[in-house]
Amino acid sequence: MTLNNGTVVSPGPTAGAARTPGYAATLAAACGAVFVAQVANALPASLNGLFQEDLHTHGSQLTWITAAFMIAVVCFEFTFGVLGDLFGRRRLVVAGTALVAVGSTVAALAPTVQVLWIGAGLNGLGAGAMFPGSLTAITALSRGMRQRAHAVALWSGFLSAGAAVSPLAGGMFAKIGSWRGSFWVLVGLALVSMVLTMVLATESKAPQSRRFDVSGQITFAVGLVLVLFGAVEGPESGWGTLPVMLSFALGVCFLAGFVVVELGADSPIFDLKLFRNRAFTVSSAAAVIGMLAFLGACFATSMWMGPVQHQDPMRVGILFLLLQGPAFVLIPVVSRLLHQVAPAWLLTSGFVLIAAGCLLFTRLDVNDPGLGAFIAPALLIGIGFALSISSVTAVALNSVPPNLAGMASATTNMLRDLGFVLGPVVVGAVALSNAGSTFATSLSGAGLPTAQRAAAREIAATDGPLAVNSLPPTAPGSAAHGLALDALGSGFSTAYLVCGVAAAVAAALTAFGMIGLHAHGGAGHEVTGHEDSPEPVAGTARP
Repeated sequence: MTLNNGTVVSPGPTAGAARTPGYAATLAAACGAVFVAQVANALPASLNGLFQEDLHTHGSQLTWITAAFMIAVVCFEFTFGVLGDLFGRRRLVVAGTALVAVGSTVAALAPTVQVLWIGAGLNGLGAGAMFPGSLTAITALSRGMRQRAHAVALWSGFLSAGAAVSPLAGGMFAKIGSWRGSFWVLVGLALVSMVLTMVLATESKAPQSRRFDVSGQITFAVGLVLVLFGAVEGPESGWGTLPVMLSFALGVCFLAGFVVVELGADSPIFDLKLFRNRAFTVSSAAAVIGMLAFLGACFATSMWMGPVQHQDPMRVGILFLLLQGPAFVLIPVVSRLLHQVAPAWLLTSGFVLIAAGCLLFTRLDVNDPGLGAFIAPALLIGIGFALSISSVTAVALNSVPPNLAGMASATTNMLRDLGFVLGPVVVGAVALSNAGSTFATSLSGAGLPTAQRAAAREIAATDGPLAVNSLPPTAPGSAAHGLALDALGSGFSTAYLVCGVAAAVAAALTAFGMIGLHAHGGAGHEVTGHEDSPEPVAGTARP
């Protein structure tokens, strides 16, 4: 239904209906918006080494650059969906794009890493609005399953393209100028996308029965941030320090409060009743664990090649084409497979490939800067991600009745993004804790001059072995550079192992946890439901 002001209020698309006016223009604007949002997401991957050199960061500070973005997305994902329904998806996307422009400006001008965190958080808030806003804008205007599937496949393609080219573009602009230039380019892209959305996109709403769950939003956001703060800061501050222990304790209390609030809420942002369905619970757990493995491996690779080996950002960007590119290149293949093979088997196969790639990464030699050893494991992880990211929503949605598909889709999206948040946090905690203990042990037995050993020990105690690894050749403590490099190699190899085990656990969950369960939709069955507006789910997951 179209109002006099041009706003579409969509009760749901009708199969076989004619194309809605403004559909093609809205699709073009939505694809541009999601491309920009994903560029903002992936841009720091090739720049971590430069952040360390220019802003003099240590390990946990680099983790926060990535984590700040994804935490903002996860914490407010459901609330942004309600905002789009109430006030309009086009307005939501425009506001989100403006936030990305502001956040990227803050990042480009950042004099310290703390200001860079603020920029990353603003970018995450903007992207968190653009992801659901752009998707529901096109699904509100599409008519029929075929048209909707085509629209979301194109949307997913631009999203995957943003993830694939962003690290390479960031490395290229950093090479010819500085890392700040990469963010200025992102500002320009965001402004262009904002104008295109305002000019091309048709406004749509779905305000019926949509209400804010303020208590749920607050308890979830505060609890998640506190728990993740403890996990990020623990390796360097010490797991037994008061701030870390207090953040864990308070975070768990807030998350417990969130569960209590959601069980009694009339309009919950997170419907816990879905987890009474064993198939949905299994697929959701696999999504969190599997996506943790994927983004954890990506973050470990960025850290390995950047702050650890100090490689050229362009080389990091090239490697990320192998990690992220297959999700874009294989879209037609995976879409066809989803209609011919049970999605659960595709999901299992994807996690197995990710596990294999992560285990191959554990064999890397930190003293070897060559790219050859990275190619095979990176391709395995990239292909595994391509299979799993498009299957995870289909598996979850096929496990619930059609009337619950919308909420199940929203919940699966949030849990998948939670896995993306946990990946860098877990990798940072494991790698830096392991590297710190290994370096301390090695330093005690090393035959270094007393002054060099004392300086290296003091620097490591404050900022970790990553800081020792980055010391100039003539600086006090620089004689321990080789020990720090080996310790970091050991730490990140352990982190790759953890990611491999996590992917293997996710594969086992989907392979064996679904035995004896019957899906509500088989292979090739497209489930539609109402999250913010009717949404296709088979093959439409967001990286």
